[in-house]
Order: sequence, then structure tokens, then C-alpha cells
Amino acid sequence: MRVDIVTLFPDYFSGPFACGPTRVAQEKSGLSIVLTNPRDFTHDPHRTVDDYPFGGGPGMVLKPEPVFSAVESVRTPGSWVVLLSPQGRQFTQPVAEELSRKQHLVLICGRYKAVDERVRAGLCQDELSAGDFVLSGGEAAACCVVEAIARLLPGAVGDEESVATDSFSNGMLDAPYYTRPAEFRGMKVPEVLLSGDHAAVARWRRREALARTMRRRPELLAGQVLDQEERNYLMHEIEKEFSNGKEERS
Repeated sequence: MRVDIVTLFPDYFSGPFACGPTRVAQEKSGLSIVLTNPRDFTHDPHRTVDDYPFGGGPGMVLKPEPVFSAVESVRTPGSWVVLLSPQGRQFTQPVAEELSRKQHLVLICGRYKAVDERVRAGLCQDELSAGDFVLSGGEAAACCVVEAIARLLPGAVGDEESVATDSFSNGMLDAPYYTRPAEFRGMKVPEVLLSGDHAAVARWRRREALARTMRRRPELLAGQVLDQEERNYLMHEIEKEFSNGKEERS
């Protein structure tokens, strides 16, 4: 898999891609990351890549010519070109899985007030947002996209089963985890995790994942298929939360 990143700040990526699963994916999983600077495709002495917006208003706009030239220098018929923008669709784990099956990604990192709209309309097949907040540019979002994809590639993570149980991989948040010691500052590991009963542990983790998702991200439960026992468990947890809330208010 090849990822081309079009960025005005290629040095931004020197650290993040040299460690963790992204580094391993480059060494063992055939991941290739190439950085391209739109300034290299300008034709004036100042290497200008931005200009004032038509119609007036504050801020500067990233010009279309250098971005088009940068993308066209690396694009192939099989490329999937993505603009990283706060106006794009939300980048989620299912989207990461979708993109990990592409052979060639081109990620365009925006900068300044905006990117000329013709970049989105004339170059891109996709537009992704890292969340409902604003960054100075798309570089941080590109790091998130690349790492999320890299750890899905075969060999990038030592225990691939671990990846399959991460939060969002099954549409929910993950259960809590513990390690040694069994008691720390008065806080004990749940007895079921010390029992050696793998079926009981699996049931506990499933229930804890459901309860944690219900409390923190209830909208994720809309896509879950629950059996009657799980529905009863969630109803019990909801009643418990309601009772606790009443006690706190009183």
C-alpha cells in the first residue's frame, strides 16, 4: 500500500511515522509513505501557494494550481484522493478499514483559512474530518488516518486479535482491562478476571462494553444486535443510573 501526503510542512511527519505500528508497517507490511510539497510546483520567486479570497473577507486561501500539480505528479488511475477538512465525513474505524483496502491513497492537507473549492470538486473522491474542531492544517489529521490504517495492515501489530477487539472495531467501546498487581491502592481487579473461566470473562467483557457504551456513547448501540439477557442487563444498568442520580439530587 502507498500513501502520498500533499503537505506544505513535510517535516511535520518526521517523528510520527518513525515509531509504533506505522514504522513496523513500513518495514514489514509493504506500506510506503511519500511526502510531496505543493511549493515545489510553484513558478514564482516567492513560491506562493496562497492568495486572498475572491469576494473579500479575512484569511488566505490555498491556491488550486500547486495542489493540482502536486496531486497529478503522484496520482494513478487507481488512486483514491482525499481532502482532509473539517467539512468532510467523520473519520471512524469503519472508514479506516475501508481505506486500508485501497492500494493507493493521496491525502491533501489543507492550510490557511480554506482550500480553493476547485481542489475538492476537481481532484478529490473523498473528504474526511478528524472531528468537530479546527486545526491549523490537515497534518495532524493525516497522522491519525495513516496510523489507523497502518495498524490494520498484516504484521503491523504483534497480536492481530488485539486489533479486532479494540474500541469501535465491533461498533462499541471496549471493556475495561486490568493487569498485575491484583490489588493496587485498595482498588481490586474484578474476581471474574481472576477465575480462569474464559466463558465468564467473555460474558463480563461483553456486558461491561455494553454498559460503558451506553453511558459514554449511547448512539453506538443503535447498530447492535442484543439478546434478551443483554437487553435486561442494560435496563438494569439504566435503572441503577437513574436511582443514583435521584440520590445525588436529594
